[in-house]
Amino acid sequence: MRGRPIDVRMGAVLLTAAVLVTGCNGTDGAAGPPTTPVAKPATPAPPPTPAPTPAQRKLKPGAKGDDVKALQRRLKELNYDPGKVDGKYGTSTQLAVWAFQAVNDMKQKGTLDKPFWEALASPEQPEPMAKKREKDRVDVDLKRQYLVLYKDGRPRLITHISSGSGEYYCAKDRGAKVPRCRYATTGTGDFRTGRRAFGWETSPLGRLYNPIYFNGGIAFHGALDVPRYPASHGCVRLPMHVAEYFPDLLGTNVPVHVRRPK
Repeated sequence: MRGRPIDVRMGAVLLTAAVLVTGCNGTDGAAGPPTTPVAKPATPAPPPTPAPTPAQRKLKPGAKGDDVKALQRRLKELNYDPGKVDGKYGTSTQLAVWAFQAVNDMKQKGTLDKPFWEALASPEQPEPMAKKREKDRVDVDLKRQYLVLYKDGRPRLITHISSGSGEYYCAKDRGAKVPRCRYATTGTGDFRTGRRAFGWETSPLGRLYNPIYFNGGIAFHGALDVPRYPASHGCVRLPMHVAEYFPDLLGTNVPVHVRRPK
């Protein structure tokens, strides 16, 4: 009977020690194992960090890989044209990215980060340029430098452009004997497509690829240089890979609405 109180006190001590050890947060190794072994499930190893996906990794021009292919496929789904789906972040993809950023009211830049991927997952639709919205038409946004070609009331192509630079220049018109000076502007208004040419056409101001005229001597045409900013003498420059098939999409006498939104 005398040994029982001792056993009780010893049991209480051991129980208290076990409680203190199992109550530690991340310090089991420092405190040592409990006196009485306690079976407990093995702690599972933390899951490996997932590999970066197109919605997580930053991309820059020159990048290559499957995530670039995913970017290109997504842009095509949204009617932008990044060129070949080849996993290479080159000029054609950059031009499509600029157009997407313009439509989604984002700063146009080459590095693609989290805000870009979020916008790509839930994109904005381009705003119509005119109250009259013909099912087949072209809307040109001079402020944000993109155009939208509509077929059957839906965007068929959204592409980056470069319009008139606004600079003052002098040049001879066809048949003129003296040069005429003017500002390099792309006029706003409502027009219709007219004359066109196939291949390279030489004008007094340079060469135009597959031009489609819609306002006097102002045309949509392919160009080797389509910078992020307005740089033409007044025409609407298109990326060369877009200009290759643009005439197949755009017929004659099709409405063209050119605006500079506020």
